[in-house]
Amino acid sequence: MNLFTKYIKGIAFLLLIGFSINANAAAPKRIITLSGALTETVDALGFGKNIVAVDVTSIYPAYVVALPKVSKNRTVSAEGLISFKPDLILAPEGSVSKEIAYQLQSAGINLVNIKQDYSVSGPIAFIKAVAAALQVPAKGEALAKQTQAKVGKALAGVKKSAKIPKVLFIYARGTGVMLVAGQHTNIDAIISLAGGKNAAQGFDNFKPYTTESLIEANPDVILMFDFGLSSLGGAEAVLKMPGVAQTNAGKNKKIVQMDGELLINFSVRLDQAITMLNKNLQ
Repeated sequence: MNLFTKYIKGIAFLLLIGFSINANAAAPKRIITLSGALTETVDALGFGKNIVAVDVTSIYPAYVVALPKVSKNRTVSAEGLISFKPDLILAPEGSVSKEIAYQLQSAGINLVNIKQDYSVSGPIAFIKAVAAALQVPAKGEALAKQTQAKVGKALAGVKKSAKIPKVLFIYARGTGVMLVAGQHTNIDAIISLAGGKNAAQGFDNFKPYTTESLIEANPDVILMFDFGLSSLGGAEAVLKMPGVAQTNAGKNKKIVQMDGELLINFSVRLDQAITMLNKNLQ
């Protein structure tokens, strides 16, 4: 083989590689999203029509409620995911086991794990990562910039607040499952951004709710997800719970409920979560 022939073959190989990269870079047509934050971000990037299935936490925008669910709880199976014939699955980091990831890879399905950081800058990196997975980085840059501006405006509004109330978040699934959110949680972060102070101090993550811890925390506001408050029978029922009447929140009947997904998603609607919670805390 002479040098000219080698040169031509080399060019042909490079063209083939280039064609392969471009083909692989095509925007996905069938997408599964495995968290509410991923679903609303994919929609905001203009790929809502490409979502073929979602997880059970995805309830926004409204149309996704009617989409097929990949499971009845937060666990998924490879068979269930593959049955929707997706070409892209977006999952929160650490939510899909290595075994399922291997099965998806073997089926030729692209699984992308997206890390989420519960901070002011968290949504910016999150949006860009989702946009990269969708092969639309320019759209991601634009949406991230818009989101950053809206969050900045929301935080400027928070600075005008006169109060810094102590807020106790209670997660409830009826009286049988009640937890309070401690430090270094997504709830702790959103309370702080909205101008409040987490009343639950001295521990990280979540721990079981007790009457003693409620009285000791003495919150000015009790914050709950809307479904959690409903599971306990509403605000009046919470006010009658042991110990609540002894707190500032109980004395002032300050029980706040919010859409759970909006409150903790830390994605394209973070500004709305900050503004709404701040308003509810005043």
